[in-house]
Amino acid sequence: MATGEIAERSAVEAGELGVGEAMMATGRLSVARHVEPDRPRLPFGPGQLSRLDEALTLSSRSTGLEFAIYLGDLGEDTREQAEALHSNLGSNAAEGVLVAVSPGQQKFEIVTGEEAHRRIPDRSCQLAAMSMVASFKEGELIDGLIGALRMLADAAGTSYQESRARH
Repeated sequence: MATGEIAERSAVEAGELGVGEAMMATGRLSVARHVEPDRPRLPFGPGQLSRLDEALTLSSRSTGLEFAIYLGDLGEDTREQAEALHSNLGSNAAEGVLVAVSPGQQKFEIVTGEEAHRRIPDRSCQLAAMSMVASFKEGELIDGLIGALRMLADAAGTSYQESRARH
């Protein structure tokens, strides 16, 4: 971005031009400044994202279910929006477990698909929800999410246990 304005010659003659400033022959001061747009602030740092990714991976791998987290606005009907997000898991929706959190609204939803619901009872989801509330009240968003993933995965059991129970 550049701007131009008429400057008093005495200031220029005293050598007070700053970086990116130049006096034109017409007496106009030309100023160039580098402007960077504000970048959106991410809720988690690289280390926190790594911990969250590890928890998601371990939860999914150990249970055979598809765990996912959504962090963002859930709109007016939070449950309806969370269910719509859960359906985005496509062919994995039946085995899907979505933890949707809207920090700005101070709301969250846990949505389980048909198979996931069979393995993770409502009571386990309620316990994970209470754990998240306690962590969130302390300002620990990442710890609340990771704790909930672990609790839900523990409730689901391992995919090995599930395949043995069917036989």
